[in-house]
Amino acid sequence: MRVHAFHHLYQYRLDNSTKPFNARGCKVQRCQYCQVSSKYCICEHQPSIESDVAVMLIVSENEVFKPSNTGRLILDTVKEGYAYQWNRTEPDKAMLALLEDSQYQPILVFPDEYIDDKSRLVLGDAREFCSGKKPLLIFLDGSWREARRIFRKSPYLDSLPVLSISPSTLSRYMMRRSDNEQHLATAEVASLVLDEVKEHNAAQTLHYWFEAFKESYMLSKSRGKVDEQRIALKNFITMSQNESPL
Repeated sequence: MRVHAFHHLYQYRLDNSTKPFNARGCKVQRCQYCQVSSKYCICEHQPSIESDVAVMLIVSENEVFKPSNTGRLILDTVKEGYAYQWNRTEPDKAMLALLEDSQYQPILVFPDEYIDDKSRLVLGDAREFCSGKKPLLIFLDGSWREARRIFRKSPYLDSLPVLSISPSTLSRYMMRRSDNEQHLATAEVASLVLDEVKEHNAAQTLHYWFEAFKESYMLSKSRGKVDEQRIALKNFITMSQNESPL
């Protein structure tokens, strides 16, 4: 499997933690990479595809430790991926440099209802908007409340163009439910955004990978008899072999 920026951020935070982070399900023995119970680890099936986009995750304080986090699934799928810990007063210098790199077109993904200056919104063909530069898709990775705080208190995001996605279906993410069901999991949003920038293979791959993760995670939570057919994982494997999903 490929160890990526989210994994490195997790390890860095773990090495520098002064006390354990006890999330729900903390007693489960988990794979440190996919965060699924070791019995149901999915790392050997991590996607390996090519795409012409880069992704940046700006991660809230405790999100990196949450086993239910789906931001890591995006970096499982998109090989050029970056993950930075959000800090209100001392933003990561490497992150700021990346936002200024002329080879990229940074695009912040956020709901348009929170954008006061509507001229920032990317309308029409998002790929054409990038004018030949590589899209750098920026996701604020945390709970909805945390994402709004990052958005409001990060001046370096204030001038970036914004791509807003209006989901046509309710979130299927049952492990962490927002008060507003239209607030999708980070991976669900990313799948829609990848489709928007014409990375259709990456979008489909992430969709099936998200479903496989969700299925395996729920198996990790179950205390009773469970159905171990793992249909979603089988669907992902079939899709990744360029066959029709089961």
